[in-house]
Amino acid sequence: MDENGLRGLIEQVREQGISRKDFIRKMIGYGLTVPMASQLLMSSGIAMAQTASTYKPTKRGGGGPLKALWWQGPTLLNPHFAVGTKDQEGSRIFYEPLAGWDNDGNLVPFLAAEIPSTTNGGLSRDGKSVTWKLKRNVLWHDGKPFTADDVVFTAAYAADPATSAVTIGSYKDIKVTKIDSHTVKVEFAKPTPYWADPLVGNLGMILPKHLFEAYKGAKSREAPNNLKPVGTGPYKFVDFKPGDMVRGVINNEYHEANRPYFDSIEMKGGGDAVSAARAVLQTGEFDYAWNLQVEDELLLRLEQGGKGRTNIVPGGNIEFIQLNMTDPWTEVDGERANSKTKHPILSDIAVRQALNMLVDRDGVQKFIYGRTGVATANFLNNPQRFVSKNTKFEFNIDKASALLEGAGWKKGSDGIRVKDGKRLKLVFQTSINGPRQKTQQIIKQAAQKAGVDMELKSVTGSVYFSSDPANPDTYTKFFCDVQMFTTTMPQPDPEKFMDQYCSWEFATKANKWQGRNSTRWSNPEYDATYTAAQSEMDTIKRAAMFIKMNELAVAGVCIIPVVYRPRTSGAVNNLVAPLSGWDNDFWLLKDWYRNT
Repeated sequence: MDENGLRGLIEQVREQGISRKDFIRKMIGYGLTVPMASQLLMSSGIAMAQTASTYKPTKRGGGGPLKALWWQGPTLLNPHFAVGTKDQEGSRIFYEPLAGWDNDGNLVPFLAAEIPSTTNGGLSRDGKSVTWKLKRNVLWHDGKPFTADDVVFTAAYAADPATSAVTIGSYKDIKVTKIDSHTVKVEFAKPTPYWADPLVGNLGMILPKHLFEAYKGAKSREAPNNLKPVGTGPYKFVDFKPGDMVRGVINNEYHEANRPYFDSIEMKGGGDAVSAARAVLQTGEFDYAWNLQVEDELLLRLEQGGKGRTNIVPGGNIEFIQLNMTDPWTEVDGERANSKTKHPILSDIAVRQALNMLVDRDGVQKFIYGRTGVATANFLNNPQRFVSKNTKFEFNIDKASALLEGAGWKKGSDGIRVKDGKRLKLVFQTSINGPRQKTQQIIKQAAQKAGVDMELKSVTGSVYFSSDPANPDTYTKFFCDVQMFTTTMPQPDPEKFMDQYCSWEFATKANKWQGRNSTRWSNPEYDATYTAAQSEMDTIKRAAMFIKMNELAVAGVCIIPVVYRPRTSGAVNNLVAPLSGWDNDFWLLKDWYRNT
């Protein structure tokens, strides 16, 4: 279908000439995904479909304990400091955003009374503002009423540079004002096609003003409630041991009828992905296990025990390698990997290009990930309208060797290449995890053949993904040469996903390493394209801009995509847990129940 044909169909939906369902069916026929079709309509100002609830319990509570296993345990419970998914998930037990994303890319209201649209007057036609109507009769866990003041405060809290919130990018350029006690208006400096970013999903969890107001700005890390959340969610805080256990108990004043089903929740941290898979799929000791980054062959064997099932949910997550653009071994202005420095080896583009050819993506997919990881040359892999068809990957040790040779890296007597007195040795780190260690070994073996010495480093997951600014081994500090992990795409729009390579997102000492760009790669063309996409209201042109950004980052080899990873989790057979590839696993925790 050409551009004019697509625009014509969208206008037919707007004028009710065809239904949303018919439009989506046509888009699927052209190879588009359901979230992509929904996003096309949302970006064009057409109200989203209402998500049908499958929740069956007819009373609140009575379901006993829910036992969930996160093999990377949360280290804090303030969502605006959560640099890792585990901290977002722990926070989501207690805090709620105005809305979240279902698996079809539709917005679902939580603290909002309805989803804004041009039809209900919530969305301005010029793309410069959105008005949210809030639910009434919602209480914080301490009994205080939830109002517009809490929403306005949360936006100001996150936007304050002194707070050092990881979510600052969603709030620093907007204005949030109170219209009345239960209405807020978000104003953008320019037309903004992706208006459903601030106050939505994992970046939008609302904090209680009365508990955090005294800790806005420089005192933000001193707030007692960073570790003792008081939210509006289905469970109230009981206990927290960082890296080990989060406990909650049913919120009997929750603002939705008959919810939640479970009387309590335990989010157990620690261990590894394999033991987590066994504890759910084989023994049934736990009800749910997050992020089963386990060899697919083992998952299939464990499922044969009949206790549980593997959930594989499409999304936008990517397992990839980062190459440090700064010098992690030299301290400048009291900071390693300072943005004023250049990496002594990886600043050579030939080295980065050679490393790209030393990653056997097909082998990693075939022998490690199977159903749970698809080899890719792209950082941005979903929805399909944003995926580049121009990128390619090649595993070729001989070509990599020739490239290094031509760039002046000559093999020494020990087989390792040297140039200008510098030995081609790189420290390659990742979190402790079976598939990751096996992937490291595959890459190390290929690198050795090409004359690259790789020292492998493995860090405990709870440390590697910690939000603690004092921890030297976090992935955001990136105090080594090369590192690998999965980055999540928690929305069916790539705007907040692709800011990871904007120059203003550098992770630095000044922002407590909360910035999103831990490679410290800078490209003026990338920055300009991202800025233009933020205000491009034409959905077709905007998609082309994100494709270009992906191609710039891939061509610059600041990253090496390895496998696109659908979300993989485990659940006992009788657990009903609605999941989404575009939000946290606990996004709809209020609707989890057990079939009896």
